[in-house]
Formats: sequence, C-alpha cells, structure tokens
Amino acid sequence: MWAGNAWRAAVFWVSRGRRAQSALAQLRGILEGELEGIRGAGTWKSERVITSRQGPHICVDGVAGGPGTVIFPGLPLPHLSCCIHLLSFTSGILNFCANNYLGLSSHPEVIQAGLQALEEFGAGLSSVRFICGTQSIHKNLEAKIARFHQREDAILYPSCFDANAGLFEALLTPEDAVLSDELNHASIIDGIRLCKAHKYRYRHLDMADLEAKLQEAQKHRLRLVATDGAFSMDGDIAPLQEICRLASRYGALVFVDECHATGFLGPTGRGTDELLGVMDQVTIINSTLGKALGGASGGYTTGPGPLVSLLRQRARPYLFSNSLPPAVVGCASKALDLLMESNTIVQSMAAKTQRFRSKMEAAGFTISGASHPICPVMLGDARLASRMADDMLKRGIFVIGFSYPVVPKGKARIRVQISAVHSEEDIDCCVEAFVEVGRLHGALP
Repeated sequence: MWAGNAWRAAVFWVSRGRRAQSALAQLRGILEGELEGIRGAGTWKSERVITSRQGPHICVDGVAGGPGTVIFPGLPLPHLSCCIHLLSFTSGILNFCANNYLGLSSHPEVIQAGLQALEEFGAGLSSVRFICGTQSIHKNLEAKIARFHQREDAILYPSCFDANAGLFEALLTPEDAVLSDELNHASIIDGIRLCKAHKYRYRHLDMADLEAKLQEAQKHRLRLVATDGAFSMDGDIAPLQEICRLASRYGALVFVDECHATGFLGPTGRGTDELLGVMDQVTIINSTLGKALGGASGGYTTGPGPLVSLLRQRARPYLFSNSLPPAVVGCASKALDLLMESNTIVQSMAAKTQRFRSKMEAAGFTISGASHPICPVMLGDARLASRMADDMLKRGIFVIGFSYPVVPKGKARIRVQISAVHSEEDIDCCVEAFVEVGRLHGALP
C-alpha cells in the first residue's frame, strides 16, 4: 500500500511539473510573439547606457569619444568645427533628450546639498511617511514648494506619476466628474482610471468641446478639469486662460500637471499658470522634482490646505510608499533656492529654444508646438525616427525616436529638448547633424 501511495505521489508531482513547464512554455511563446511584433513594427525601444553625469555633454557606453580620439569617422568637413568644439570640451556626445531643463542635475551646489543631507539624515527612512518616514527636511521642502507656487500646502510623493495616481481616487467620488484632455500624460489617464468619478474626455486643446462636456457634466457634484500645462510629446501649451474662464462659468475646478513647465515657464519659472496669468484660478498643481528641479526623482501636489490634508489620509501612493530619500530632498530644496534667488537661467531658455526652432524650420523640418524647449521633429514613420536617431548618435548627438504607443500611430518623431546649459555652438551642431542625417534618409530634399 505504501508503495502504491508513493507511486501515485510521484506521478502527481511529475504531472504537476510538466503542467508548470507547459504553462511556462506557453507564456514564453506569447511573450516572444509580442516582442517580435514590436520589433516588426519598428517601435522597439533600446536603452542607451550613460557612463557620466547627466548634462549637456555626456559619455555613452559603446560610443567612442574624448580628447585626442577620432569620434565620428567620415564626418564631412562642414561639420569639423562642431567636432573640434566637442573634442575640446566634452567626451564627444551632446545630449538633447533629457528633461534637465535648467541644467541643475549636475550643479555643484545641488550636488553638495544632496551630500550634506545624506550625511546628516542618512540614506533613507525605511518607512512610509505616517509611520516613521517624515523628517524635518521633508516638511521644509513641502513648505518651500507651496511658497514657490503661492499655494496653501504641498505633499511629497516618490514621483509625479504617484501624485497623479493618488489625487483623483482620493478626491473624487461617484457623485463627481473629471474632464480630461485626450492627450494628457499617461499618469493622469491612469490616475483618472482609478477613481469612480464620471469621466469625460475632450479633444486636445478644443475649448468648444470642453464647454460641451462641461455643460453635460453639470449634473454632477464636483467637476474637475484636468490638463497638462505643457504637453510633453508635442511641446504645446494648454490654453489655461480659456480653460479657467470656462471653469468659472460652469462652476468647475482646474487641475494642471506642470512637470514640463515648473522651473522654466513664466517670468520666474512658476509654470504655465504664471506664464498665462492665472495663478489665482488654478486650484491644484501636480509637478515633479525629477526634471528642472534637480533631475533626481520625486513629485508633489500643491493646492488648498484641506485637500493636502485629505491626501495624507487617503492617497494610496503616499500611504504605502517609502518617503523620498534625504539626498533627493536636499538636492530638490537647493534647486528651488537657486531658482527663487535668480531668474537669469530661466530667461536664457527662450532665446536658445527659438534659435533651434527657427534654424530647424528654415532647414525644412516640421517642429511641433511653439516656444517650448520640447521641440518634436515630426517624421511620421517609426522606423525613420529610430534610424535617424541612431545615425544622430554616430555624429555625436544623443536624441531618441518616439513612436507608438508613446505617441499615436503615424506621429513618430524625434523629440529634442533644449537645456539652459546648452551653448549656441551646441545647438548649431545639433541642427547641422539633423540636416545631414535628414538628407541621408530622405526626410529633407
């Protein structure tokens, strides 16, 4: 009997192992099919490895560079001046695709502030905020953010993705409605999906459609219009004056995601609400510390005091995520200090952005958006965007092709981002490389 039981047990475990292997094989087959489909569509996204600090000039693994070396074999003579500039002052790679708008990610005072916070407050809190993960530097940074945006209070998150994931579910109920621009960032879309409010999507920047949706939403308790301030893929800016006017007419609140505006749009870098003169009409702002404000990580919500208090009680990404590391808090706090001390670096952005846009358009490229340092070079075809980006890197220019699902099908582009620490020579060299590569691939005549 014992032998029979042992035999049945053995059969059971062998059968179970085979089923598990079969399930794994099935999974591998499904995954490989999905991956092959991505490759076949020309939308495969490879990650390039940077071996230096973030900045306008970087080192990239596998790409030759550095003084005294031949960086770009076969580069035509008209581009020699650009190469000499790169050889003399950089590792050979110009970075035009980072969100490092103010160049503060490598600013010596920002780095020193991070080191000081690391030394004084340690590597991390090992906990969420409401247990034992709040330090004085977190509270000080939240107060500074609120002061910067001229709001009542602010709350920190590990990222702005988390801030967007936490806001809508905590604030809105089935009695409420949220009205969202169709091209809002994925984190806004995902955050809205989590809430139980009635959902309306209006056509991109279409104020007539927004008004129609607001009229339809009048039956709900709260109505919240949600929009990016500056849209990261297209470089266009939400018409906040008109949005606020419609919100006032129909008794709605206004939420703006300022990730691609905080620190450099507006006379003092407060963002699109300052740029368009509606700071007193926007109710809630979400933004990031991971772009212009130091470039590390972290996000926040700033707005009415009771809202921030509610988020501390209900926002799941806040309640269930470790607090920001002290070094990140220290870096972001110093970045804000530098920004509030002087707006000189903010004012330099407009001229450099205009220089790139005007030269590229004169060469025959179509650049989406207007007056924003996000400068999408519209190409349409995903494979073309990817191949041109690869050839740009061979010429010492780090840019990335964007295609579906990051942008709609047929809207592939290379997104160029101007930084305040790019020189005019950097910008001109980038344009010259685009012209050469564009002609090589038939994107220019």
